[in-house]
Amino acid sequence: MTETEELLVCRQVHPLTHDVTTFVFEYAEPRLFRHEPGQFLTLALDIDGRPVQRCYTISSPPTRPFLLSITVKRVPGGLVSNWLHDHLKPGDTVRARGPLGEFSTARHPAPKYLFLSGGVGVTPSMAMTRTLYDLADPADVVFVHSARTPADIVFRHELDLIAATAPNIRVVHICEEDRPYAPWGGYRGRLTIETLRQVAPDLREREVFTCGPAPYMAAVRHMLSDAGLDMERYHEESFTFEAPTASTDASAAGTSAGFKVEFTRSGRTIECDADTSLLAAASRAGLSLPASCAQGMCGTCKTTLLSGSVDMQHNGGIRPREITQNKILLCCSKPLEDLAIDA
Repeated sequence: MTETEELLVCRQVHPLTHDVTTFVFEYAEPRLFRHEPGQFLTLALDIDGRPVQRCYTISSPPTRPFLLSITVKRVPGGLVSNWLHDHLKPGDTVRARGPLGEFSTARHPAPKYLFLSGGVGVTPSMAMTRTLYDLADPADVVFVHSARTPADIVFRHELDLIAATAPNIRVVHICEEDRPYAPWGGYRGRLTIETLRQVAPDLREREVFTCGPAPYMAAVRHMLSDAGLDMERYHEESFTFEAPTASTDASAAGTSAGFKVEFTRSGRTIECDADTSLLAAASRAGLSLPASCAQGMCGTCKTTLLSGSVDMQHNGGIRPREITQNKILLCCSKPLEDLAIDA
């Protein structure tokens, strides 16, 4: 796949849990998929006449290049996740762009890994583990996944099989509570540094990859930093937008609010200082705008700048010709003056 949208055909739909499903694709024209384990793609869909883009991690490994999979959790009220679960079936086509992202063992080879995931954030860890397993890679892997109940453990049986047949891969599931008729006998509660030290006493020697809800990742980041991990070894991925902290909130700090930003279609005008991204300022003001990776990679928050100028530090989510057409990415653009934006 490339930065150009490609046509994919859905070949299989596999329910994994009560609210998580894997969708399997192939190219419309016979070709092999090429990507790094842990990367994501951006789906471009038309839902009820509305163009929508969303990022999803590629859960299948590059060692199985004939097909490509994404694994999606149904989110209550979620436009795209519910549409995929309710409507996408074998034979249907979608458009996608990618692969994108640097969250990959291919970018950070190491003799020891610690994969930490919460909920459906397990997908990049799964892609990386499947790759190491398929290649009989000797790397020592500790795979720790947190779920609400045993019934919510995604890929549970496959992970148990991998752990049973690869002595260098250890899998640990942690559940917050039992499920009716499914009592849990493993680690319970939420992930703690005590549990981490039990399952990976050498955690400071490992390359760490973390993916999950924002509060989960913040907790993991803090506990590993406090445990003395060299944070150069720490990598995280999230497709949920995080609200800015007080340190980036100029008005809360008592400094100048900065520039006026008019969102013409929304009919809203907000204030944004020169150190805050337009997406962060909009979110802080209660304005909901399309966004996914929040890292300048996926292109979901792409829109047209009608007037003014910005400092945009993107990571490949926008093409040069689009920039010449006054397109910007809200997640990585900061105002240099008052702005008007077609959003």
